[in-house]
Amino acid sequence: MSLTKDDVYRVAALARLQVNEEEIEALVSDLSRILKYADQLQQLDLMGVKPMSYVLATHTVTRPDVIGSSLTPEEALTNGPDVEEQQFRVPAVLEG
Repeated sequence: MSLTKDDVYRVAALARLQVNEEEIEALVSDLSRILKYADQLQQLDLMGVKPMSYVLATHTVTRPDVIGSSLTPEEALTNGPDVEEQQFRVPAVLEG
């Protein structure tokens, strides 16, 4: 499919683009080539090709959950600057 200057002006108006006479010839040529390529893609036989959401194969990068040793509450709170009733004590943050 090849485009005319009027087609390109109409597309430019729909896209709210201002094109001048110098640019129009290049746009006619470029857009015509793009449409020819899109037409080639439409001719491909895609029967049996499953739709996909990603081009590359996806795989998870997370590791499996494994139960391991953990800190006791006392060990976790050891380096806290101010601890009270197994909690870190911090200054109040109030909006007023």
